[in-house]
Amino acid sequence: MRTHAQAVVIGGGLIGCSILYHLAKHGWSDVVLLERDELTSGSTWHAAANIHGLHDSTNISRLQHYTMALYKELETETGQGCGIFQPGSLYLAQTEAREHQLRLQEAKARRYKMNFYEVARDEAERLHPLVDFDGIRCIMYEPEGGNVDPSGVTAAYAAGARQRGAEIHRFTPVVATEAQADGSWIVRTPKGEIRTQWVVNAAGLWGREVAAMAGLQLPLIPTEHQYFVTETIPEIAAMGRRLPSVADRDGEYYLRQEGLGLLIGAYERNMKFWAEHGTPLDFGHELFPDDLDRIEDNMVRAIARVPAVGKAGVKRVINGPMIWSPDSAVLFGPVPELQNYFCCNGIIPGFSQSGGMGKLAAEWMIEGEPSLDMFAWDLARFGHWAGKAFTKARVQDQYSHRFKIHFPNEERAAGRPVRTRPAYEMQKQMGAVFGLNFGWEHPLWFAAEGEPREETNGFTRQNWWAPVGREARMLREHAGIIDVSNFAKYEVNGPGAKAWLNALFANRMPAEIGRSCLTPLIGKRGGIAGDFTVTKLGQDEFMVFGSGMAERFHQRFFKAVPLPEGTTFRSCTEEMAGFNVAGPKSRELLQRLTNADLSSEAFPFMRSKRITVGGVDVVALRVSFTGDLGWELYCPVADQVALYGALLKAGSEVGAGPVGSRALMSLRVEKGYGSWSREYSPEYWPQEVKFDRLVKMDKGDFLNRDAYAAIAEKPARDQLIMLSIAAKDADATGGEPIFLPDGTPIGQVSSGAYGYFVEQSLALGYVKAGSAKAGDKVSVAILGRPHDAVLLSEPPFDPEGKRLRA
Repeated sequence: MRTHAQAVVIGGGLIGCSILYHLAKHGWSDVVLLERDELTSGSTWHAAANIHGLHDSTNISRLQHYTMALYKELETETGQGCGIFQPGSLYLAQTEAREHQLRLQEAKARRYKMNFYEVARDEAERLHPLVDFDGIRCIMYEPEGGNVDPSGVTAAYAAGARQRGAEIHRFTPVVATEAQADGSWIVRTPKGEIRTQWVVNAAGLWGREVAAMAGLQLPLIPTEHQYFVTETIPEIAAMGRRLPSVADRDGEYYLRQEGLGLLIGAYERNMKFWAEHGTPLDFGHELFPDDLDRIEDNMVRAIARVPAVGKAGVKRVINGPMIWSPDSAVLFGPVPELQNYFCCNGIIPGFSQSGGMGKLAAEWMIEGEPSLDMFAWDLARFGHWAGKAFTKARVQDQYSHRFKIHFPNEERAAGRPVRTRPAYEMQKQMGAVFGLNFGWEHPLWFAAEGEPREETNGFTRQNWWAPVGREARMLREHAGIIDVSNFAKYEVNGPGAKAWLNALFANRMPAEIGRSCLTPLIGKRGGIAGDFTVTKLGQDEFMVFGSGMAERFHQRFFKAVPLPEGTTFRSCTEEMAGFNVAGPKSRELLQRLTNADLSSEAFPFMRSKRITVGGVDVVALRVSFTGDLGWELYCPVADQVALYGALLKAGSEVGAGPVGSRALMSLRVEKGYGSWSREYSPEYWPQEVKFDRLVKMDKGDFLNRDAYAAIAEKPARDQLIMLSIAAKDADATGGEPIFLPDGTPIGQVSSGAYGYFVEQSLALGYVKAGSAKAGDKVSVAILGRPHDAVLLSEPPFDPEGKRLRA
């Protein structure tokens, strides 16, 4: 066994072997995989191993297609069979909402030239004559869908890695991982130790135990999951070809051919946890006792749809463990608090995603950043607040509603509240309906007296649409008070504060006290890793404001620039609250509560001051994400209720009131403002979003300056545009493809909302550079159906910024 390595992968299941293979494929041959038992132990060996290409997330769809193509390449490359069967997959919609979902996926497939399309009932019956299609509204077909052999795929990854010089050691448990001062790690086993640059936790069911060796607690918990295989079905035996798999998610089951019978699996409502407090170290290839009674309801629905199932006996039952994260997506990426420790844990559709995960993991470790924006997978989307109780509640909800549609803007109640601020109860009494942002409860919208305080969900406009419009119009016509406490907030103090910020961010930092600036944070590939507001409060004192959901994500970048001696940087998100007071009467509202002069001459746009509002000391910034006249006010969290009460009282005198974040999203889209993780992400270059004006190449070095310099003179690949859409009962939300009138795909929506003040359905999005210009007509696939739209030359609200700077 080697004593030194570039990376040690812990875990010899499907994902660990894929990461090992891709590290070697990307040029790291000095890599080692350690497996405590035999390869595939744990969850891999007993998986149903279905594969499919389409996902609600565009980037995940890309990775799933990469994975499916890779399996064939692996067979050729290694000679190891992967047991690939691709008879296709049928997707059934029994409800209107499911039809909307499938039609949107079909439109996305056309956008990315993926093979997924609608088939008529007679064609579906030809493809799968055992299925009764009565009551089905829509049938989609994916010709490449199917399944693979779990052991064969894992063995192929392992063989490909070995061919490139990687080592694999079975029956070699890891007993300790020890961080070293130089950023390397020592990995200890009974057979010896390895000093390695990177540790990769791909330990599957034992991901929690391996993480604990490094002092980490990962939000993971295992469950039982079972499927059964029928005896031979005569119709299949006589078929002479393999039948496509069937995804009947409204029926809450899946089925595919296995031998001459059918394999039927379900995610039952009456789910069952396993090994809540730790996975036994002696567990390997064991299964749990059969418990088909738990999935009886799912079986009844499967038999009604495929009557042949009811006539066949049960040949065998597989009831084995899977390990889940709180949102059922993988916990992926480098741990921000540790150096060179990579996680890939909690994978559910592993055989559809294994290749993509291995590829992105290798890119991240070797090149410093993945080629796609995968924040949806990034473990940094969870913080310390995602404890055991929250994880258990969310996993129970995720498992038992596995096939439930995840609607745009949907907020799920399980495990909440986790983190609240003092104004929470006050807002609750005011009719607030809350959402979750990095663990924090924040008001989405406020229900009036007599209105339901729970929101409905769907692809069309829901019960919150009218109340949100009421709030948006109130702010545009008078003023509104928005709780923005969930914005990330940081303090930088000391003689090196300005120099450190200049070394971190791409823009030139303010030199004058009271000045503020907007600045991008540049990623390893030259893209936009974040967008921030920085204000100078004192000679050596700055505050920085950024995306709340990305606070842990951005830790990686903050740590990459050493602090000068005597200079401190810290997050004050938990200890500070904030409100955005905006609208044409916001100055009048605030002037009732402060002696500070808020005139434009005394307090211009993009300035900050310490002032007193309603008897509360605040940091006030003349900025507004609504695109309207406004200020953001930040105070100690202990003063939140007092400040909120004063603002609401003064607001009632000028026609203003509370406004939630849904209205804020509508207002910022009206103004054409982008948002991190939607318009701004590491995938997009500054020149593609008109941020290149905020990158100051003449100021000296800054984080990833060379990466930006390498792409700075390249023409934009895509362009950020704004659309007005002819939509009546549904608005774009993000991800909807954009087509030219002749059907040519040119881009996709990044954000969408109804602009209540301008009375238009609006969207921001990206199209291929040069493919369309202002005034051109296009179509947007909302609910999977084409909707006429036109590219706007400027935002419909206050295009000249007169109200913003009033």
